[in-house]
Amino acid sequence: MTMKNIKDAKNNVSLSRRRFLVGTVSGSLLMAFAPLVSAAGLSTNAQETLKNKLFSPTVWFEINPLGDININIAKAEMGQHVGTALARVVADELGADWSKVSITHVDTDPKWGYMVTGGSWSVFQSFKPLSQAGAAGRIALIEAAAKILNCPVEECRVENGAVHYQQNSISFGDIVAKGSFNRTFTPDEINALPLKPASKRTLVGKPSSALDIPSKTNGSAVYGIDVELKGMVYARPIIPPTRYGSKVISVDDSAAQKIKGYLGYHILQDPSELIQGWVAVEADSYYVAIKAADALKVTYQAGKTAKVSEEDILKEGARLIADESEGGLFVNEGDFAAASTKAENSINAVYRTHTAMHFALEPVNATVEEKEGRWHVYTGNQWQSLTLPAIAKALQVSDENIVMHQQYLGGGFGRRLFGDYAIPAVLTAKAIGKPVKMVFTREDDSRFDQPRSPSVASFKAIFDQKNELTGMEHTFAAGWPTLSMAPGFMPESLDKKIRLDPFSTSGADHWYSMDNHRVRAINNSLAQQTILPGFLRSVGQGWIVWGLESFIDEIAHQVKADPIDFRLSMLDGLGKQAGKAPESVGGAKRLANVLTLLQQKTNKVKLAKNEAIGIAVSAGQERTMPAWMACAAQVHVEPNSGKITVKKLTMIVDAGVIVHPDGALAQVQGSMLWGTSLALHEQSPIENGQVSNTNLNTYTPLRMNDVPELDIEFVESEEFPVGLGEPGVVAIAPAIANAIFQITGVRVRDLPITSAAIINA
Repeated sequence: MTMKNIKDAKNNVSLSRRRFLVGTVSGSLLMAFAPLVSAAGLSTNAQETLKNKLFSPTVWFEINPLGDININIAKAEMGQHVGTALARVVADELGADWSKVSITHVDTDPKWGYMVTGGSWSVFQSFKPLSQAGAAGRIALIEAAAKILNCPVEECRVENGAVHYQQNSISFGDIVAKGSFNRTFTPDEINALPLKPASKRTLVGKPSSALDIPSKTNGSAVYGIDVELKGMVYARPIIPPTRYGSKVISVDDSAAQKIKGYLGYHILQDPSELIQGWVAVEADSYYVAIKAADALKVTYQAGKTAKVSEEDILKEGARLIADESEGGLFVNEGDFAAASTKAENSINAVYRTHTAMHFALEPVNATVEEKEGRWHVYTGNQWQSLTLPAIAKALQVSDENIVMHQQYLGGGFGRRLFGDYAIPAVLTAKAIGKPVKMVFTREDDSRFDQPRSPSVASFKAIFDQKNELTGMEHTFAAGWPTLSMAPGFMPESLDKKIRLDPFSTSGADHWYSMDNHRVRAINNSLAQQTILPGFLRSVGQGWIVWGLESFIDEIAHQVKADPIDFRLSMLDGLGKQAGKAPESVGGAKRLANVLTLLQQKTNKVKLAKNEAIGIAVSAGQERTMPAWMACAAQVHVEPNSGKITVKKLTMIVDAGVIVHPDGALAQVQGSMLWGTSLALHEQSPIENGQVSNTNLNTYTPLRMNDVPELDIEFVESEEFPVGLGEPGVVAIAPAIANAIFQITGVRVRDLPITSAAIINA
């Protein structure tokens, strides 16, 4: 794919090239976006085009004669209630009766367009097209109702699932039953549609419960791990000693043959080479598959990273950042080199993070069957348009022969963006010629995780004779998820030396104004070869901003300034920091606003002995989709033991229009707790080429007794809505570390933060 095509795919719907069709099909009203230039079907009317499906639509919703409205959702549901948020956008503009609205999560039929759920993009990318789809539907319903009621179109209004004219009204269901629809909106007409101002919205921004809560609580919701197919065989994989390069020398299944229900094993051959050195064990039940796999004795020729350790990767990171010939420029404002020659003083620091994992509640899994040459894959996945071609390549069939049936995800957090866990399942099904359900145990899931890579980042700040900051250099090295999984998404560096992973560099292009600012990004090839670096919730921002916001505090200390006042002095919104419409109107000024509100809120807090409040800011997943957030961490440190207690976290959030308040609050709460867990608890150091902690007895995320009080405040705004799934993670760790410095005078520069680091400093 070209970069332009990738951009179009990422943005899902390019309305400049699409018509919106409204037509009656089989008694229901169907509404869909369709390409402007397509097959011969578009030379006929909208009704015939929809009926005959002579095009590749992005179908949004339909209304039946009973007035029931079903809205199709091409996003993955993993606890964030994305379907409810998107449905409320459509329903509000449509003027629907919310009690009549339902949602359907769709499969990978090409008509749904490019499918990805990640990067906190869903509401941000979908808000405008869904609003316009709802508005187009409203207009079509009004036009049809006016004919039925024999009244002027301009005197009709829509409210709560009905069109009203004076004292008369007609429900959506009756309009569909009695009316005729055959309407096409051109791209120009779509862009000119009148959308509701915030004051007229009845659903967006208003409290509500998610539509899928009943099914999730009564057990009827189907997750990937719940799928059952007739005649299926259970399978469990045996994970090789290294991610890459391992080969199976021999398999001894004599002990497994004594287990009732054991059906055999297969050494998997993957033409795509994503799965290397794998063995699949088959059985008539999941529990037998577990037991039999444990009984198998597999001899391997291990890959070249079999002896690599966490420290090896970190040492390589340190070597890379010290070598100025490595990597490529991500930011190059002013002239840092020239400013350095004139500097009176400078400070330096190195920040590191360790391997962290996803540990979703539901271990990865996939259930597969082949019917009449088509492969049906039932699983929970976040990036179907990336995963489906990989499955096809492994099976050596065309993409058209793969259908992914989307199931609920029992936790995603980025692990299920690239669904490589489906590949051993399809290869096993192909080998035995039967449907297969492959479920990874917790240990299997951990060893096959796509962990967040260890990282090393160096900072240098320079100062003039007045001790004022004149520039900053930031260099970092880590494994890059996009390099292995989706290299087509990687743009060139500013100096044209390499291609950069945008998800492993975002955050370094911050919103502070600096005369001289240089950022160099480096891929740590040793990390890349040892693990498959993954998209862990907040991705690069989680480790990049950890160092950045901690070092900004170091600079504030150097210039003897209050940490908040120092930040505010650089959040001036000048030049590129002014932002742009629609996603970042106000730019750095909005970040300054949430920080000012945080300052006002925390000024009056009374602190006990050995307590302090540290602060940090974050600006969302990317500059092209910022969510303005300021965090304060109230922390206690026990002097003798160094025990760290996060007593309270306060977050001020400006994310524009909040579409689904309950979902938004849950997202911020969850991300703040995730950030706390990463800051203080989570790591799985690489040992002998593998993660060392494979279950929750040794991998110890945040426990309930360590959960801090959360105080979250949303800024009321009518600006464009942006994503909230990940940004709340980012500022937590540096805010905690900055509080620790105020209490102890110790700068903690490694994640996770440990008591030992404080005591031994």
